[in-house]
Amino acid sequence: MRLEKVSMGIGDRFGRQGKAQLGALMRAKDAGRLVVPVWNKSHREHTIIGTTPNDVRLEADRAVTALGWDRSYYVDADHIGLSNVNLFMESSDFFTLDVADWTGKEAPQEEIEGFVGKHEDLLGTLELEGLSEPLIVDKEGLLATAGQYLLAAQEAGKIYRHIAEKKGEDAFIAEVSMDETEDPQTPMELLLILAMLAEEGIPAQTIAPKFTGRFNKGVDYVGDVEEFAKEFREDVAVIVHARDRFELPSNLKLSVHSGSDKFSLYAPMSEALRDFDEGLHLKTAGTTWLEELIGLALSGSEGLSLARKVYEEAMGRFEELCAPYAPVIDIDPDRLPSVGEVQSWTGEEYANALRHDPSSSSYNLHFRQMLHISYKVAAEMGSRYLDALDEFEGTIAENVGGNLFERHLKPILGL
Repeated sequence: MRLEKVSMGIGDRFGRQGKAQLGALMRAKDAGRLVVPVWNKSHREHTIIGTTPNDVRLEADRAVTALGWDRSYYVDADHIGLSNVNLFMESSDFFTLDVADWTGKEAPQEEIEGFVGKHEDLLGTLELEGLSEPLIVDKEGLLATAGQYLLAAQEAGKIYRHIAEKKGEDAFIAEVSMDETEDPQTPMELLLILAMLAEEGIPAQTIAPKFTGRFNKGVDYVGDVEEFAKEFREDVAVIVHARDRFELPSNLKLSVHSGSDKFSLYAPMSEALRDFDEGLHLKTAGTTWLEELIGLALSGSEGLSLARKVYEEAMGRFEELCAPYAPVIDIDPDRLPSVGEVQSWTGEEYANALRHDPSSSSYNLHFRQMLHISYKVAAEMGSRYLDALDEFEGTIAENVGGNLFERHLKPILGL
């Protein structure tokens, strides 16, 4: 199973927007750019909402059948480990091996020294095509990187082999995720991590490192865009080099997690990918539910009442909802609108505050982040919320599909 050059991690909390999302990818295909869909949903989301991995497979299959999509599509077991991978075994053919919890934990010293001994040929300056400056690998960096990541790579190997034993090596795509760590990986560290994955025999087709800066949920990148652009370009060059050097899959590419709405990064990413003629896997699923709320608000009547109610209940559970997402949100409570204020808003006012349009004076990134992490509230509403999604499907789908195509696909693809 071979992942195409450009792929997008889509999906949604409540499994209702598959057709709208796939419709956006079909618009890109009609414009001459193939982006294959990868429906994804994490174990945490399933637990909160009460769904199962097979529900994601069913949503993907229904959307593909309804719209007549005639290219590949995949279902991702998102951020799994040995403790929960079996839950996804039947329904998934794309597995994101999350080993962030193993980074920083040292492997036995003799194994670290063994890895370093095998790769002393990397020491020195490494000239990579497409980069103006060489990468420098010294003995200290080699030892430190092995100490930081070798055990994580070994854990990824255990997960990969477990899946391969159950499904067969050719029946799934493997992604390795190290993005949910405290510190970003440098391009030099990425090179050595890829060497470790090769030693483990993992034919990774995408890898998700942690980049410099903050990738907060549902809002734009926080950090130095020029620094990110340089780092991203170096990472692409490292992957191109590592594929041949370590005999990794020829289609190995970068994966950008929490890629939703990182609008300021899309242009430098697109430029680097064009210069190197390389692909990308971009995960954008998380903001779909915010487009649902915008669609509900714009529908007026019961839809608007429901959107207001979600915010009211979320504000009453502020600490509870924020706690799991603390590393990836920056919400200033003093800049959140009061419940009473939101209750007085029209549908347009609610939508304008929530829609990610930094040029609008109505946009409130604190309001947006708060609602981003509040899907648990909607899940607990049960049929009331799900029935509203069905009732106002037209308006919601217009927002979901339009947002994905106009604000994500077009700038990434350079359309």
